[in-house]
Amino acid sequence: MIQTAFTALLLLAIGYLLGAIPSGYLAGRWLKGIDLRECGSGSTGATNVLRNVGKGPALVVFLIDVGKGALAVLLARSFGLNDWLQVLAGLAALAGHIWPVWLGWKGGKAVATGLGMFLGLAWPVGLACFGLFMAVISIFRIVSLSSVVAAIGLPLLMLASGGSSADVVVSLVASLMVLWRHRSNIERLLAGTEPKIGQKS
Repeated sequence: MIQTAFTALLLLAIGYLLGAIPSGYLAGRWLKGIDLRECGSGSTGATNVLRNVGKGPALVVFLIDVGKGALAVLLARSFGLNDWLQVLAGLAALAGHIWPVWLGWKGGKAVATGLGMFLGLAWPVGLACFGLFMAVISIFRIVSLSSVVAAIGLPLLMLASGGSSADVVVSLVASLMVLWRHRSNIERLLAGTEPKIGQKS
């Protein structure tokens, strides 16, 4: 039991450190010499990379951030940890992405990392949520609106899929985390001032 507890704690720490890999920040520093935390939305996520660095780097950052969330869950599963501990490993990756120790606790908004987490936990739900995101963005061309709609739809999709109690709970927690991180975007959406793709924030 002690060994299992140690393994669980170690994998939670690894999950956090994976999430805390500052891919967006590094893209800004290495390619443009800028600190994304001082540009645009102040986020280190792929959307702010897109607006301030470029499409190619944004795609790479998006894929890395998705991978961080998926890998945290899959590592926990590979060590035989139960559903709840897999969920906690995924949440640790989200926490690392939002509050990275390397960047003064100021990171991204956890949409891509959250997608990766749910692709690891329940890939059909993750894909459905991504499909919802893409449908909204293709119509309105507003990333934050697509993220908010996908976050709201996530727990509903998980319930509809018959996911485990651990997966349902984490989908609700992740949804609330994403909505909280997008609170300023929601204010701009309501005011009609949120930029579309191609516009500066």
